[in-house]
Amino acid sequence: MFMKTTRRDFFKAATVTSGLMMTGVPTLAVAQIKPKQTQRIGVGLQLYSVRDDCARDFDRTLAKVAAMGITGVEFAGYHKYANDAKGLKKQLDANGLKAIATFIATGDLLGDALKRNVEFSKTICCKILTVGGDGAFCNDAGNKRLADIFNKASEDLKPHGMVCGYHNHASEMAIAANGKTWWEIFAKRTNKDVVIHCDVSWVARGGQDPVEMIRKFPGRTRVIHAKPFVKHSDKGKRDFIGHDSLDWKGIIAACYEAGGTKWFSVEQETYPEGKSAMQCSDISIQGFKAILADTKYGKNYYV
Repeated sequence: MFMKTTRRDFFKAATVTSGLMMTGVPTLAVAQIKPKQTQRIGVGLQLYSVRDDCARDFDRTLAKVAAMGITGVEFAGYHKYANDAKGLKKQLDANGLKAIATFIATGDLLGDALKRNVEFSKTICCKILTVGGDGAFCNDAGNKRLADIFNKASEDLKPHGMVCGYHNHASEMAIAANGKTWWEIFAKRTNKDVVIHCDVSWVARGGQDPVEMIRKFPGRTRVIHAKPFVKHSDKGKRDFIGHDSLDWKGIIAACYEAGGTKWFSVEQETYPEGKSAMQCSDISIQGFKAILADTKYGKNYYV
């Protein structure tokens, strides 16, 4: 239909021509947003973590994911349900799962494609439409054009109770001008309703501090990708949440205190130690939940 099968495919999305873009949308102040520290945040899984399992048997995979003790899933393709939103919603309900967000391409925020995405997302009760990457992001003209698209789409989505967002990789963390990253420049160019969909592992790989990046954009980090990251210098660390190099307690505190975060979306891209994708995902999910339980926010999440 209008979805890519895997998250990496979004990097290949074509840059949309400027004739389709809206300009002159004002940037709104975001510093006034003060998220509640006691809000509850859901713990879910980005299904790219178990991408091959999904391709083999999507229904069975959803059931296994639910058995891990989480409440939400983030889509990187709909597999057999690409043209059957009602069927997908039925499977989500049967497993007690909610839709965290869905990954789309930049072009899916425009015209008829956006309308199709809205209708599909309404049916599965998904409120966040996230672009997983765009090659135009890291140059000034492309970044500005993308910001215009996101600003316009955010206005189009507002009557439907939906928002759009952009997901970072390491490249968006590069310094562009005046000491600012492309990520920060895009955030400044977009309005407060555009989600800064933070992948904390990629932020760290790009040489930036995930805690700082979440706190820089109050109320806009509605979803994070909670994914492990191991520094080359950290001998003995493992590529699982709780065994890696990230400051998870700092990240969690930033999400509760500043991010306006609704979901911790655990993502496990690699499968070390000969373990399966499902086993690795479960280790990181349980590791994240254990860290969360050891913070002052330990009771303020969905179980």
